Order: sequence, then structure tokens, then C-alpha cells
Amino acid sequence: MVNKKMPYPLPYPFSLEEELKKNPEVKMSDIEMLREWCDKQQHLPKPSDLHLIMFLHSNYYSMEAAKNTAENFFTIRSHIPEFFDNRDPLGSKELRQTFNVVFCAELPGLSKQGYKLLFGKLIDPDSSHFSFEDCNKYIFMECDLVGLRNGTCDGYMFIADMSNVSLGHVGRLSPMGLKKLVMYIQEAIPVRLKGLHFINCPSVMDIIMNMARPFIKNELWNIIHLHSSIKTLEEFLPIDLLPSEVGGKAGSIVQMQEARIKEIDDKREWFLEEMKYGKVDESLRIGKNNIANDLFGVDGTFKKLDID
Repeated sequence: MVNKKMPYPLPYPFSLEEELKKNPEVKMSDIEMLREWCDKQQHLPKPSDLHLIMFLHSNYYSMEAAKNTAENFFTIRSHIPEFFDNRDPLGSKELRQTFNVVFCAELPGLSKQGYKLLFGKLIDPDSSHFSFEDCNKYIFMECDLVGLRNGTCDGYMFIADMSNVSLGHVGRLSPMGLKKLVMYIQEAIPVRLKGLHFINCPSVMDIIMNMARPFIKNELWNIIHLHSSIKTLEEFLPIDLLPSEVGGKAGSIVQMQEARIKEIDDKREWFLEEMKYGKVDESLRIGKNNIANDLFGVDGTFKKLDID
């Protein structure tokens, strides 16, 4: 039985020919094989060609690993509505407020290893305005646009300025929320993640890392770097690429944030379509019920979904 669902939409024009030229290691036969497998999984949405390529590329062209990422990408997003649902930038009062609380954008230029750079920062230090769920929702909206605009690339590094994080923010975190965040990053994002750098770390960063550590696999733990200032970050990227407020020359966060919000607002129709066509249909999943409990459980482990 073939999946007749609407294809997963894309927010930007996409050329299969250009993406294949960029990735000679990607074979059309592998794309077709992965597409056929996805079509047979009746509960899954219908991935775009770009998503299929990203699933393969992020797993260094391993077909079985690409199937895992495809399954996890759609399933985990569908079961974390607090991060991935109600993403209407013009219709959500909570999102409009969050745009004043957290900033996230791609930086101009590349790391010293040739990776693309994402930067995030709490711009409102008042913890009473902070919602862990809404901040992650906005960050993943921005990351979705960046990833689909760029297509495949050698890898990404994420830099987070933690200078405004306080004990009040930690009090608004939960182990389950951190578990869901870590799970999505580890199991589902179809990119090659090369580094997570936290700069200007306050003392409460130790508490956050201790809360998250039980859910973090060694592969992810090994690319996490904590910096007490931006000086030790110089080993990884030119400091000039950072926003002006943190010692760089990339422009002010205020101006960059205005541009990011405008683009998110401009892509409102895509976010609405993505919410409509990007969900799994658990009623069509063969041999599974209670997937959310399988995913998140209470025992601190992520149970991998069965891949046929």
C-alpha cells in the first residue's frame, strides 16, 4: 500500500539537481529506496526530496540510520506538541512574547573547521518572562528555516550565550522537558551536529548540565564545550562573526532579531502547512500503541522505535 498523503512542504525553492551536484555521494537509487520505505510506513508523512537527502546525508549515507532518523524526526516532533505545535507566528500571543525573550539566528561565515554557525541568547534576563517550551519552539522554528534554506552542509555548530541565565530560569526547567529536548537533538535532527558551545557560563550552568546529563549520550557529550568567556571560543571560530553585544562584528542582536522575526512572519503559511502535513498518524502505525510512553517513559531511557 502506497502513501497517498500530501508531500511535506518546503519553505524555499528547492532544486534536486543542485543538491545532487553538491553531494555526489548521494545516489538517486538511495533516495528512491528511502522514499519507497517511507511510503510503506503508513503512519509517516510523505517526506520531501530534500528531507530524504538530508536524512541520508546526516547519517553519512547509511540507509538503516537514515530510516531511523526519518522515523524519529516525524514521530518525536509529533509527540512534543509544546515544541512543535501551534507555530503560527501571527496567531500565537505566546510566540510574539517569546520573540522578545530569546534570540536565535545563523551567523555570517563559517567556523574554522568549515561548519555553519547558529547563535542563541536570552535577551530578556527576567526569568518570569521565560518559558522553556516557547523558547525552544521559537528556536526550532528558526532552525527549521535555516536548515531547509541551506540544504545539506558539512555541519553545524551552535553557540549559546548563557550570560543572562539565572537560578530563576533553572527553576522553570524540568527533567522531562530537558529529556525531550536532548532526545530530539540526538535522535531526530537531520544535520551533522559538530559542536554545542556555551559561552559566558554562570555558575548555575552546572545545575543545568547535571539535570540533562542522564539523557545525553557520549557522542553528544563529547561535542559540548563550556566557556567562561568568549576567549576560549577563538579556537573554534573567528570572534568577529559573533553579534556586537558579545564582542563580535556581525551587527546588533536587535537588528538581526528584527530580520529573523520578519522572515518567520513571512513564512507563516509554511508553518501552518508543516503543522498540517508533518504529523504522524498513530492510528495507522502497525503493531504499536502508546508510542509517547515508549518515547519518554519515566525510566530515563530513550527506547528506539522498531525499524523494519
